[in-house]
Amino acid sequence: MEVKKANAAMLSNYEVFKLLTDLKEQRRDAGKSKHSVRQQNLNTIMYETLKYLSKTPCSRQSPEIIKEFLTTMKHHKLTKAEKLQLLNHRPQTAVEIQLMVEESEERLLEEQIEELIQNVADLLPGDPEQENTAAADAKMDEGGEQS
Repeated sequence: MEVKKANAAMLSNYEVFKLLTDLKEQRRDAGKSKHSVRQQNLNTIMYETLKYLSKTPCSRQSPEIIKEFLTTMKHHKLTKAEKLQLLNHRPQTAVEIQLMVEESEERLLEEQIEELIQNVADLLPGDPEQENTAAADAKMDEGGEQS
């Protein structure tokens, strides 16, 4: 593999997840063969990256969700890097927005920050682990109330 143009584009976590998932499928279809040490290292990196990304909200995103999110973000006048940060990290508080948007205190009003948080919550799927924990907590609450 050769890098043609470094920093030609920034990739979202979803794009990396999709690329690695597709590459894994291609390798599975190609069959097992003896791998060099380099190939084994690459496989380890792919495995660890997929393992991490599968536990993040990007594993539940789709091109349609991302397109809708970016369309909604157009009127906020954010840079591409800031939109990418919002997409990848899915901020839920004003503090997280301030960390991701440069000079947010000068560029965004409090209402705009709240609107950003609401748009992120409405358009992007949540963290699968947090939702599983919340569902388990809700079941425990139901069970505790019935006793």
